[in-house]
Amino acid sequence: MTFTRRDILKSFLGLPLALAACRSNVSEISFDGEIVGANANLGHILREQRVFEVPENNWENIGVAIIGGGAAGLTAAWKFRKQGFDDFLLLELENRIGGTSASGSSNGFSYPWGAHYLPIPFKENAELISLLREMDLTEGFDESGEIVIKEQFRIREPEERIFYKGRWYDGLYLHTGETPEDVRQLAEFQKQLDLWVDWRDAKGRRAFVLPVANCSDDPAVTALDKISFGDWLREKGLTSERLLWYCDYACRDDYGLKLETTSAWAGLFYFCSRVPKSGVESQSFMTFPEGNGKFINYLAGTASDKIRKGQIAVEIIPTETGVDVICFNSETKEIRGIHARKAIFAAPVFTANYLIRDFKQNPPAHIREFEHNAWFVANLFLKDRPKSQFSRDFPLAWDNVLYESPSLGYVVSTHQTGIDYGGSVFTYYYPMTEKDGRAKLLSLDWKELSDICLTDLSRAHPNIRELTTRIDIMRWGHAMISPRTNFLWSGVREKAREPFRNIHFAHSDLSGIALFEEAFFHGLRAANEIFQRL
Repeated sequence: MTFTRRDILKSFLGLPLALAACRSNVSEISFDGEIVGANANLGHILREQRVFEVPENNWENIGVAIIGGGAAGLTAAWKFRKQGFDDFLLLELENRIGGTSASGSSNGFSYPWGAHYLPIPFKENAELISLLREMDLTEGFDESGEIVIKEQFRIREPEERIFYKGRWYDGLYLHTGETPEDVRQLAEFQKQLDLWVDWRDAKGRRAFVLPVANCSDDPAVTALDKISFGDWLREKGLTSERLLWYCDYACRDDYGLKLETTSAWAGLFYFCSRVPKSGVESQSFMTFPEGNGKFINYLAGTASDKIRKGQIAVEIIPTETGVDVICFNSETKEIRGIHARKAIFAAPVFTANYLIRDFKQNPPAHIREFEHNAWFVANLFLKDRPKSQFSRDFPLAWDNVLYESPSLGYVVSTHQTGIDYGGSVFTYYYPMTEKDGRAKLLSLDWKELSDICLTDLSRAHPNIRELTTRIDIMRWGHAMISPRTNFLWSGVREKAREPFRNIHFAHSDLSGIALFEEAFFHGLRAANEIFQRL
């Protein structure tokens, strides 16, 4: 079936905007760009279940093979190097390292392709703090022992703004036009959050904290996973349209899910896990032009001689003495094999059923419970910043959100430079929240996806097409794990974490929450498990 431009814009942006865009006849795009990054064809090699024979002289021996060059795999490699252990290799199927924390750089600009900030960790997260100190991002500790991040790495003001009915306003919660009932419900929502922030179980554990492994498993908390965040809000009598929008935005932002499909546990985790105590603001964010690519590039740099890009692990075979890994070089088409004593599986959990021989033959039921959602990210290269339509508009911020859009708006990658004029890169995020989101995303080409983000942004910036000189797009078919209702505390995460013979698992999937802190935790955990066994 062939879809018209109006069909596509209606599906992604809604009917009113689609009608207006088609009437304006501005569908032509006069600049270049491309779809970059994740190669869907490489993934299809795994699904084809092809048999690969390794020539006898193409085998090598290694202590540990790390499968996957995202944040978890790179953290494991970093940990090995810190411990003086060098007998390892990291295999990454793409030619770009970092997974959804990857970044790009061109024409003097750096920009993210996914994750773009990190909340300042609590003092209890000692190993993550040690990484930040090693990277020279800190300047000591405050009187309570919390880490102090150097000012240039904390998000500078203005941090956030929201576009609503032709105007930009400060913050992400829309106060303009709120009724007394809206005000009352927002206060009640905050009261409920404060209760959970201060809650502790019999062991003194918080209900929500990073990493997820440190959260309480008390039934009073885990029961929240059995209902949706939308149901929880309604149970509390919270039905304000703008409050529901705010909570729905939070779910789309961190999970790529809608309010009605997100676990209430995950919804409350978003609002509570980064707050030190009630009555105190959430931890500040740190960011860089390249987003979390800053951490990826550093971690990769500590083990660059051990990283092999463009290496697709096509089969992982547990043996009596270790693990055999068969690899396919996407450039040379060469087949090689690795005899490893141990392996760290740092790829998305669902791929285990395509890679591990025992799982291919007898797929574990718990693996099928790990569902992912799709996203697309567009980096728009601009020759100048868009000007506000009204002199009293809130100025361009780091994070810029459109209230009436299903997208997440855009982040300004040049925000931290302190230069508020001239060329820039806007990083636009669109989560595919529908069930068929992945197929829908992969069916569209570069021009169609570019038209979607330009049409969407034209709500706030009518001249966005004239200012744009290039758009590059990343289609993430399996961007993030989905913390849907009845998943997080169903027991499947615990099963997926258990080593299988000589294979240890490490990925943010195992937390059910796709955050850098979670990938970092699991990379450390898997590396430490192997230290104990070697």
